[in-house]
Amino acid sequence: MAVAKATIELTKIAAAALADKLGDEIIAIDLSEQLVLNQVFLLVTGNNEPQLQALAEEVMKKLAEVGEKPVRKEGSGSWILLDYSDLVIHIQSVELRNYYMLDRLWNDCPKIELDLAKAQR
Repeated sequence: MAVAKATIELTKIAAAALADKLGDEIIAIDLSEQLVLNQVFLLVTGNNEPQLQALAEEVMKKLAEVGEKPVRKEGSGSWILLDYSDLVIHIQSVELRNYYMLDRLWNDCPKIELDLAKAQR
């Protein structure tokens, strides 16, 4: 089953919000063929705890503007997870991103083109 158009649109809105707050290594992974509960993981790295919080707040603000709110929000200082059902956003510190390597874990799944250069213009 392919990722729903609505989920791709939400992913792109969230990715643009992350880029606006200078998130690093923003990657969207298409999990639609692998998982039943989620269609997309959106990964981003932040440099410190205040930036991680700012990234999460910006995503929640931008997605709220289109009528979406997270089903749940979890996290410690170095990892924040925003669950929007089909879209799960992982906001991680450099250390945790390197430790858990979600990019590698799901490396066999296709990536979703985000066009972030266009979003930042």
